[in-house]
Amino acid sequence: MTLTGHSLIAGRTVAGEGKTTFGFNPATNEALEPAYTLLTEEQLATATAAAKDAYASFSTLDPETHASFLESIADNIEAIGDELLVRAGQETGLPAARLTGERARTTGQLRLFAAVVRQGDYRGVRIDPAIPDRAPLPRADIRQRQIPLGPVAVFGASNFPLAFSTAGGDTASALAAGCPVVFKAHNAHPGTSELVGHAIAKAVTDNGLHPGVFSLIYGPGSSIGQALVADPAIKAVGFTGSQSAGIALMKTAAARPEPIPVYAEMSSLNPVFVFDGALAGDPESIDALAAAYVTAVTGSSGQLCTSPGLLFAPAGEAGDKFAAAVGRAVAASAGQTMLTAGIAGSWNTGTGALSAADGVELIGQGTPGPTENAPAPAIFGTGVEQFTTNHVLHEEIFGAASLVIRYTGAEDLLSAASRIEGQLTASLHLTEADYATAAPLIPVLEQKVGRIIVNGWPTGVEVGHAMVHGGPFPATSDTRTTSVGTLAINRFLRPVAYQNIPQELLPAPLQDTNPWHLNRRIDGDVVAAPQKAEVGA
Repeated sequence: MTLTGHSLIAGRTVAGEGKTTFGFNPATNEALEPAYTLLTEEQLATATAAAKDAYASFSTLDPETHASFLESIADNIEAIGDELLVRAGQETGLPAARLTGERARTTGQLRLFAAVVRQGDYRGVRIDPAIPDRAPLPRADIRQRQIPLGPVAVFGASNFPLAFSTAGGDTASALAAGCPVVFKAHNAHPGTSELVGHAIAKAVTDNGLHPGVFSLIYGPGSSIGQALVADPAIKAVGFTGSQSAGIALMKTAAARPEPIPVYAEMSSLNPVFVFDGALAGDPESIDALAAAYVTAVTGSSGQLCTSPGLLFAPAGEAGDKFAAAVGRAVAASAGQTMLTAGIAGSWNTGTGALSAADGVELIGQGTPGPTENAPAPAIFGTGVEQFTTNHVLHEEIFGAASLVIRYTGAEDLLSAASRIEGQLTASLHLTEADYATAAPLIPVLEQKVGRIIVNGWPTGVEVGHAMVHGGPFPATSDTRTTSVGTLAINRFLRPVAYQNIPQELLPAPLQDTNPWHLNRRIDGDVVAAPQKAEVGA
């Protein structure tokens, strides 16, 4: 399709009346056509008003129509074909293979949420039937379900132009919950956002939904982004990005006359703990572990929220061999083009501060990539004492850089882990011989992270029913939630109880006839839904 360079508000293409911006090719720093017009706050209000108007009908969709809508979005994204991958590659510098996988993840999670909508357990139906003759007091008929919060503001992420962007996890889970979405495109990949935005708008039209179910807007985060969060029509926020930007949105949301939740994924170092047993094998196994670590650090130029920024390795001969293997592995790596010139600049600043810190040495460094925004990957080393006393060593460096911390025993690990801020993940590499040493670390990590991994790496987040992609602050703003997996839908729901409501006035999920064939908890017991084929038999 021909890109318009304009926002998409409730199905209509709207030229912004503010300034203009361009996407840039980070491999060349050249501007990409077309220019994108930015909305004013007055224009933004039309999008939020449309979302508010769409809520009544969208929040009460029957499961089949609702699920079909989500599947239509996935179909429409795939129908864009290579045009989407080409534009995304131009705007991000990411290779086609990475973007192909990311597109599959985007469409896969939409279809997964469609299955969740059809199955219906997320509606959380509970029924406590009346007990009129209960002594000393009768019990009223009380029924509960989860309802959508209302319109949701979603902010696109810089590092995932598809899977955490226009139709990505936050949008998919909000739409699955029954919440209209006003999506603020990331200015680093405006064309990619527009292509996907039209795919969503087409699904809205084709399924006969209110056009305000989805809007795509362009504008500065410092003004339009803040105005979006402050708008009274918006009832929740999904955000993936920097800690400073996430906290700014949290403050705006908290200062509203009606405060709203902000589900922000912000920063994470994803510590890895290597135990003695993992280094007790032959030299080839140590080399393999070091190579896997470097691959996790350098993949996608390290621009993954789960990239391991810290690794704890034992002091002594085995640890020395591992560190040497890490140095060889990273020396063989080359820089990859980073998402933007600004991100590359921040990487240079962060690695400069790390290399200048007392007690930090360079273990190894690769070679720069083919462009000025492709710095050479670097891995540094320090001791556990320096790590626990210098806050600079706890700062996230977004990109291909990591820090190896040498420790001398289990007490060192417990001390260091207790000082780490909230993280998305923690990984343990060990053998059965290390179980006794590792056991005391598990409860410490439970208080620090959302996902604990054994003998694996945190990169590559499975989209499923059991996944948790969240963690204590500052990894996320709400440690109780996840932004990946089917549980993500719960962020955009709230419970409502209905007491002594006549059947004729009850919403469909709570009616005795169970017209949507839902599993329900009745008087505390789970009652399975009747099979659709058996209904009326």
